[in-house]
Amino acid sequence: MSTLQGLCKQYLQVCQESNQPENPFIAHMLREADKDNIMLTKRLTLKIAGNNRLVPVHKITDEDLHMLVCILPKNIFITGLDLRYNVLTDVGAKHIAKFLQENSSLRYLNLMFNEIGTSGAELIAKALHRNEALLYLRMTGNKIRNKGGMYFASMLQVNSTLEKLDLGDCDLGTQSLVAMATVLNQNKAIKAVSLNRPILYSQEEDTTIHIALMLKNNSCLVELHLCKHEIKNFGVERLCEALYENCSLKYLDLSCNKITRDGVKFLGELLKWNKTLEILDLHSNRIEDDGAIYLSEALALYNGTLQALAVASNNITGKGLLALSDALKTNTVLSYIYIWGNKFDEPTCMAFSDLLKTGRLKPNYTDVDPYEVDGHIYLAELSHGLKKHYYWTPSYGPVVNKDANASLAIGAVSEHL
Repeated sequence: MSTLQGLCKQYLQVCQESNQPENPFIAHMLREADKDNIMLTKRLTLKIAGNNRLVPVHKITDEDLHMLVCILPKNIFITGLDLRYNVLTDVGAKHIAKFLQENSSLRYLNLMFNEIGTSGAELIAKALHRNEALLYLRMTGNKIRNKGGMYFASMLQVNSTLEKLDLGDCDLGTQSLVAMATVLNQNKAIKAVSLNRPILYSQEEDTTIHIALMLKNNSCLVELHLCKHEIKNFGVERLCEALYENCSLKYLDLSCNKITRDGVKFLGELLKWNKTLEILDLHSNRIEDDGAIYLSEALALYNGTLQALAVASNNITGKGLLALSDALKTNTVLSYIYIWGNKFDEPTCMAFSDLLKTGRLKPNYTDVDPYEVDGHIYLAELSHGLKKHYYWTPSYGPVVNKDANASLAIGAVSEHL
């Protein structure tokens, strides 16, 4: 089958030869890809994601996927495949696994929020024992559970190519988290990993302790997401102890945990010394004014590395928010700050309005926008943030300006990773 036919014609021919009905959504997206890559010369990511469309689409089934992967091996210019928000199951995972075992050109694979379970995870993970091409895999939202997580941990003992792995919202358990932390002591390839929202039953923070121990030894990891890990002040202290020794981590996501002002005190002390961390996400904790002040003191007087800080929804009032705004006046490196969901008084609104008016804070680099009513300044919410496009299919390009760079596909971390 010649690639000169174009992707859509190849797909329709395979469906006809296999006596399978064509999926009109796949056909449409392949026609669009053909228009975009008419000379078949540039690398291409096929974007066949099934969510957030103005017009409902025929989501990809396992049978549809089987037909699609039949045309991929001979089209080596296809280096990315985005199949998020479809209805792929473990049967579809079998087709993906077979393709990964045979393919040497695919670099990016997004299976986010399909219906792949534990056995599908096993097939994909075992395929990656042999695959030496894939750099970035998103399994986000597939309920592979603890056993599925163990298969991926085993894979990382063998695979030395994969650089970014997202297992967030996959119902991982304590055993698989500990296994992941253990293998990351040795794996030198992984640069970014998301372990968001595991299913944890213990209040002892055992998994956080193992992750902290890993950070002491790992010199390659650049981005780590630990959202919804039930991390409390004890866990933050362990992580900070590790980060005094770690010189690689640039992006730390501790959002949606149980961190209070006492835990943020450890982070404030860390920021006085740490010369590596560039992005810190603390949104949806409870750091309050004292926590904001701890951070402000470190940022105003000591830290010259942090570029982005998220403290949205942290029960901070005007006192803490004014401290953060004052820190921005002396700290010229911190460029992105997200504060929505706290308690704004008029001095706070005026302070951030002045930062925007003077140009110290750029409009696209925060999540608030000032407006005036009857001579009083208020702040409105903007959609900007570290997770701006996390669940939004239509955006496939950079999320923020290049000087903030691109992350594990959720916002802002160094493209120079």
